[in-house]
Amino acid sequence: MISRIDMRGSLPANLRDVLPRAELDIEAALEKVRTICEDVRHRGAAAVRELTARFDGVEIASTRVPREEITKALTVLDPRVRAALEEAITRTRKVHRDQRRTETTTQVVPGGTVTERWIPVDRVGLYVPGGRAVYPSSVIMNVVPAQEAGVASLAVTSPAQKEFGGLPHPTILAACALLGVEEVYAVGGAQAVAMFAYGTEECEPVTLVTGPGNIWVTAAKRLLKGVIGIDAEAGPTEIAILADATADPRHVAADLISQAEHDVIAAAVLVTDSVELAEAVERELPGQVAATKHSERITEALSGRQSGIVLVSGIDDGLKVVDAYAAEHLEIQTADAAAVAARVRNAGAIFVGPWSPVSLGDYLAGSNHVLPTGGCACHSGGLSVQSFLRGVHVVDYTRQALAEAAAHVSVLADSEDLPAHGAAIRARFDWEVPNQ
Repeated sequence: MISRIDMRGSLPANLRDVLPRAELDIEAALEKVRTICEDVRHRGAAAVRELTARFDGVEIASTRVPREEITKALTVLDPRVRAALEEAITRTRKVHRDQRRTETTTQVVPGGTVTERWIPVDRVGLYVPGGRAVYPSSVIMNVVPAQEAGVASLAVTSPAQKEFGGLPHPTILAACALLGVEEVYAVGGAQAVAMFAYGTEECEPVTLVTGPGNIWVTAAKRLLKGVIGIDAEAGPTEIAILADATADPRHVAADLISQAEHDVIAAAVLVTDSVELAEAVERELPGQVAATKHSERITEALSGRQSGIVLVSGIDDGLKVVDAYAAEHLEIQTADAAAVAARVRNAGAIFVGPWSPVSLGDYLAGSNHVLPTGGCACHSGGLSVQSFLRGVHVVDYTRQALAEAAAHVSVLADSEDLPAHGAAIRARFDWEVPNQ
């Protein structure tokens, strides 16, 4: 069901290239997406509605969801689901509230200060996927940090669902209601990103788009980056588990399965120095997979080239492997897991020990589950309050403080062959700036 890669002895020099990885050919999707985005740019809401009919099989009179439908979705929500969503909101808000930035002023010299102000973007578009699963948790993960950052205007979009009369899934709408979001659109795919980027008669343009989506959403985000800001180019979900002989194979197997459940191209990778654990996990997987609702999907994901068990000589080598892999989700199930986790450099989120599974982070840990994929965790982080803030430096110098810096500015300007820069300083004084 799942393949093995034996890296005991010595690790290959091209470690990142030989590890299992889901492939996502965004470039191949760009040309189709370009046509879609240009159509939305020039024809607005009419194009969005036609594209929704073509791709989602739903005729919608308006892209915007009526406010009463959002309210209605909350009134009919299962009370248990509501209680779980409310608890998730509470925990997520608690974590993200502590991420708020404070203004900092540095006195560089007497009379000269630089203040870093944190200013939220004006308006954001938050994408919540549809498709094989329903993701009210993604509503929370997008909306809460934007709200805590102080974003004044935010809109949520999620694909129109034929079985719900052209509206997003009612649980998505209910989550929006719980968060006080009233601007919601029944639009998915590349056309949703284009709608946010260019605006239509029914939706004002935004300055930033966040949230995961399929390959068409990802390609549209790449294409329109610059017209809008984006959080990341989300690829297939992935889990890596670094484990030793102390790990419970039932837990490890269950956690690999939990992420494979998302999609047939989801990646599940176990890195271990224990052949016994690897064998025990291999024995566990068939029975656990057979007992799940989405066994066919999970089997395809675990059997795919993007998943596997990597055998290493020890935990030190295991750390090198998981750092090279830079997983979206990384579990540490080893002896002294906290100490091992502290040595990890590259991961979207790290889950420490047997009682912190990725499933907890997906819903109720308080952390954010919108995370970098495809190895991007080596240079990018997950969605946070910071994602919605811009650091702006405010420079405030007195006449005397500028005079004391003038000579150095003039010298550096001349060294770069930009004499007008120095002249801009000298224009403020009645004397020549001496060279130093």
